[in-house]
Amino acid sequence: MRATVKYRLAFLALMVLSFVIGVQWTPESLTSDADKWSLYLICVLYFVLLPLSYWYCIIKMGGQKLWKLIVIFSLSSLVARLSFPAEVAHYFEFIAWLRYPIIAVLLVIELYLVVSVVRGLIKVRKLKGDPRVGAVETYRDGDEKSLTIALIMASEATNWFYSIPWFSRHHPAAIANINLISATRWHVWLMLMGCIAASCGSYLLLVSWSEWVAIIVSSIIAYTLMSIVANHRLSRYYSLYLIRDNLVINNSLWGFMVVNIADIADIASAADQQSTELNKDEPETIMIGRGQSNVTITLNRPVIYHGGMGQLPEPMKTVHLSVDNPQQLIQALNNKVSVAV
Repeated sequence: MRATVKYRLAFLALMVLSFVIGVQWTPESLTSDADKWSLYLICVLYFVLLPLSYWYCIIKMGGQKLWKLIVIFSLSSLVARLSFPAEVAHYFEFIAWLRYPIIAVLLVIELYLVVSVVRGLIKVRKLKGDPRVGAVETYRDGDEKSLTIALIMASEATNWFYSIPWFSRHHPAAIANINLISATRWHVWLMLMGCIAASCGSYLLLVSWSEWVAIIVSSIIAYTLMSIVANHRLSRYYSLYLIRDNLVINNSLWGFMVVNIADIADIASAADQQSTELNKDEPETIMIGRGQSNVTITLNRPVIYHGGMGQLPEPMKTVHLSVDNPQQLIQALNNKVSVAV
């Protein structure tokens, strides 16, 4: 696990723990000095400690934008509005007024999903490869913002492309399979059942507040069923393949790399690197796949790993892979490299 991922998980754990402790220890009223001091400490936890932790773990260590601090401040304000004593909670009443813009935003998202479905179905009919690969090939040497927008636009078509076998019938065959947990049958069934439960649960939780919001939120959650199926099929059948002059490495739908064959400097098997200890936190290095790495690809120059479904780009020069057939992968890449040379 890379250092940036560790920091994200550490903040997530801290945030959940802070809110659980804060809600449990929040006094019902401010009748004594002890109650006031307890509330002061909880305010410091919500509005000082958590934002500082978010800045360090997500913004500084993860290389994100400073404006994203508004996310944790908004979340802390919402928890305060719902859990603080009545004489203090009204100061956070502005959160309640957000229900109307939230409904408006959700309606826009719902409309966008409908339009995206139609566009995705139209685009995906004639595709012979992952739409994200085409976006990377087009904008690889251009503006980073253009590539980010292109990947966002391609994400819907990608979900349709991989979720329905007929759409991906012309897909290039895999040269090996990365050992991914998302490729297992039990994982996809667990995710599908969890998604259905989350959709039903969100409706039951929100219907008393707003039936419109309940319907919209539950339908958006249910819509991710397609992404779960696409994620499984991509991980199981198309995690490593060659298309045109590129090697495509898919770390499920979450992250992928498009490596030009000319950028590959060396391909080594586990036997060639027995004396080398792998360091997960080494800069510009990534490990993909469960279990022991058995293939290492070294690049001539940094190539972008598009994490976070394309929204968290990171440059990589060394890629450690855990695959089911390392010799087949090495032979296929060596043949492709020799032809390119």
